[in-house]
Amino acid sequence: MAREKKPVHKVQMTEGKRNIIHQLLDEYDIQSAEDIQEALKDLLGGTIKEMMEAEMDDHLGYEKSQRSDSDDYRNGYKTKRVNSSYGTMEIEVPQDRRSSFEPKVVQKRQKDISDIDSKIISMYAKGMTTRQISETIEDIYGFDVSEGFISDVTDKLLPQIEDWQNRPLDEIYPIVYIDAIHYSVRDNGVIRKLAAYVILGINTEGKKEVLSINVGDNESAKYWLSVLNELKNRGVRDILILCADGLTGIKEAIAAAFPKTEYQRCIVHQVRNTLKYVPDKDRKAFATDLKTIYHASDESKAREALERVNEKWSPKYPNSMKRWYDNWDAVSPIFKFSAAVRKVIYTTNSIESLNATYRKLNRQRSVFPSDTALLKALYLSTFEATKKWTTTIRNWAQVYGELSIMYEGRLPE
Repeated sequence: MAREKKPVHKVQMTEGKRNIIHQLLDEYDIQSAEDIQEALKDLLGGTIKEMMEAEMDDHLGYEKSQRSDSDDYRNGYKTKRVNSSYGTMEIEVPQDRRSSFEPKVVQKRQKDISDIDSKIISMYAKGMTTRQISETIEDIYGFDVSEGFISDVTDKLLPQIEDWQNRPLDEIYPIVYIDAIHYSVRDNGVIRKLAAYVILGINTEGKKEVLSINVGDNESAKYWLSVLNELKNRGVRDILILCADGLTGIKEAIAAAFPKTEYQRCIVHQVRNTLKYVPDKDRKAFATDLKTIYHASDESKAREALERVNEKWSPKYPNSMKRWYDNWDAVSPIFKFSAAVRKVIYTTNSIESLNATYRKLNRQRSVFPSDTALLKALYLSTFEATKKWTTTIRNWAQVYGELSIMYEGRLPE
């Protein structure tokens, strides 16, 4: 994806800004860029002090110049050394007699105040728009942060995303899933639907790992071949089972890039595609009947169950079972495995839990301003979700043992 060019910031000079600049020049005798940094550091310290003075007013319930009958009152200042974006600096923290004042802008025991970037990125990761982040910061800290500034902060992620997308991968992944989530993205004033294709792997240790995220709208065998070749170029030598929905061209691309890989049609999607033809009143009963197909002990019994379900429901819903027949060659590989392996393949709990995180972005943002903004949000959401991925897949030893026998010599002992 081509990196979006950042607009050049144009300074809008006003009379008020000119006065402030002249005052800075006079006050700090600015002669160099370093002098500007020192001036900004001093101004930052002064601004923080004024913000904490306002917090103290709120804490005590009266302003500095007012009288009060309260038994708590101001008790001077305490010097505190902190690290900021402009270097180490000392700030004056107001104190009260009862030592009950808890400042918010610089909290007790806080030694670093340069984390505004991380706070912005954290809010962006939760799906908040730049406008929402700007409003939140103003509510919390009492100062305005422009949407352009927030965009600049999150743009710092782009090199990290590029490094992450190009990082080396393992040589072998026993199971890989590919799934898509669709988002609305603004493109030159026109809103388009773009798909975010998430590739998730289960490594030989049984742990989940997001391998790649691709944003696009052009499914084809050529497209998927380029995606799979990218995995190969990053070190992937073999995939035993690749589980995906009926993505256009995916079967042909797998055959070209990883000819030994088993393509398994995602059962969860297969069921969903069937039930979309069925109204609510029959959906539960229909879903129960479908289980007799993919829970069958072997392929022949699954085929018998397919015929029974088709005979029962097709007269009422003629299009509902068509895809089971059309896709049987990609559905049927699952029947050669035990229940333990099937559960890992067909429930797709691994990718469904991740998709739940991605769907939050759709609920919080109806339209993304660009495909770059979407990619940043997806990357951050992925990072947030995968921090919790510390355990292995349930019954992985059993699953790995069975796969080792089934695909003899392709997995390390």
